[in-house]
Amino acid sequence: MENKIDSKKIGRMVVLASGLAVFCLFGFRSSFSVLQGPMAKDLGWSASSLTLGYSLMMTVYAITAFFSGMIIDKYGTRPAYAIGSVCAGLGFFITSFAQSYLGYLIPYVLFAGIGTGMLWVSSTVSVRKWYVGKSYASMWGIAFMGAPIAQVLLSLGLKPILLNMDWRVGMRVLSLIVFVALVIAAVISKKNPENYGLEAFGIETVNVRKSNKEWTVTGAFKTLPIWGAVLAFLGSMIGEFLIWTQIVNYWVIDSKLSLGTATNLYVCIGIAGIFTMPLLGKVSDKLVGRLNNETLARKNMLILAPALGIVACILLVTTQSKIVAIISCIIFASYWAIEPGGVAGYAGSLYGGKTFGRIWGMATLIVMGIGPALGSFTGAYLFDKSGSYLNSILFAMGAFIFSIIFAIALPLKVKEGKSTSEVKVKS
Repeated sequence: MENKIDSKKIGRMVVLASGLAVFCLFGFRSSFSVLQGPMAKDLGWSASSLTLGYSLMMTVYAITAFFSGMIIDKYGTRPAYAIGSVCAGLGFFITSFAQSYLGYLIPYVLFAGIGTGMLWVSSTVSVRKWYVGKSYASMWGIAFMGAPIAQVLLSLGLKPILLNMDWRVGMRVLSLIVFVALVIAAVISKKNPENYGLEAFGIETVNVRKSNKEWTVTGAFKTLPIWGAVLAFLGSMIGEFLIWTQIVNYWVIDSKLSLGTATNLYVCIGIAGIFTMPLLGKVSDKLVGRLNNETLARKNMLILAPALGIVACILLVTTQSKIVAIISCIIFASYWAIEPGGVAGYAGSLYGGKTFGRIWGMATLIVMGIGPALGSFTGAYLFDKSGSYLNSILFAMGAFIFSIIFAIALPLKVKEGKSTSEVKVKS
């Protein structure tokens, strides 16, 4: 009984720490969309020039994410969150003093890239290591609420600063917020269940135990399911990051809305996400129980997620109505609640175990090394070429279509063979 009570408390701390990490990670993403316009006006740089810095930052983020996976498999999340607190804080703070393009590019790309790279794999994998099967999506939904909360609080918080002061002050405030939040996350974070002699919650769920092989990264990436997950995730990330980084400017330039109104619409995605994250997590876990197959349930949700992205894009380009824009925000929030955690859940159902951090770190390296950079830069580039964000939104729609094709094709099991049966962990 003692261990059971302790395990529940530790699990809650894992979820809370992950939520703080997600809050800071998505704080970078949501703030860029709001800061981009004032930065361009003050510094005289094009949208694509500014977005290039964000794209390169995401490339460094992806490389760092792989190494963070190695860290958490061995030491847990505390070192990752501690490194993230320093680097993420410096990423905002040093960039706020930029006077030249390199003065913006170098600190934002390096410090923000390393800082945020320590947060995604650590937060997703730590929750997955503690909660599997019918327990996973619900708990991840709670942790992932940190993302829309960041979008709401930081976007609303930046709005009066940008209207009454400037973007530099906004970045300095953000630097303090992410530093403090990640220090707290590091303090309350916990190691992996096996370090406490415990098993993950939901381990009794069907087809979880047999999937807990100690895969090598090489062994996992010789199989089809992980590549299917990578490609499905990649398509969604291309579309998603294009939308997140360019949507405010789309509403201002194409829809002729004020920056304040566009920011409020952007905040609507976050407000909706606060409710859709835990709700759709519960729906996903209910589906696991109903189908008695976690892999199939996660696959079905990964088909639904990009379909929602496509519907939201169609609504954006077919009408300028504010009501329809709000509806599209709610649909985007629903997509957002499913895709990132859902694809980790699918991969975890097949490759979960002590080495999942390394495997998911490699998957994140591939996806985040390409998707965010390609999506965000292409969105800005198409605008610079045409003066409109219409083609950018259509490109995002195409990326979601790419995602749904690979989601439909996802295998439900790993085909066993000589190259896929490597279960001994390589040092």
